[in-house]
Amino acid sequence: MSHTPSHDHGHHPVHAHSHGPLTPHPAQAAPWSILRMTVVSRLGAALVVCAGLWAVVLLAMR
Repeated sequence: MSHTPSHDHGHHPVHAHSHGPLTPHPAQAAPWSILRMTVVSRLGAALVVCAGLWAVVLLAMR
């Protein structure tokens, strides 16, 4: 009795990409984008991030 493989045991990776191997991934809709923010909003976000990072530094030095 010879064994003929009739099913896959997961030895071959499955590529579910819908684009070619040389083309970049298609753009996806983002819920928010820093490019759509106003300059004032970007500066405010930068200040919040900076304050958070300084808080981490100060807590680490404590």
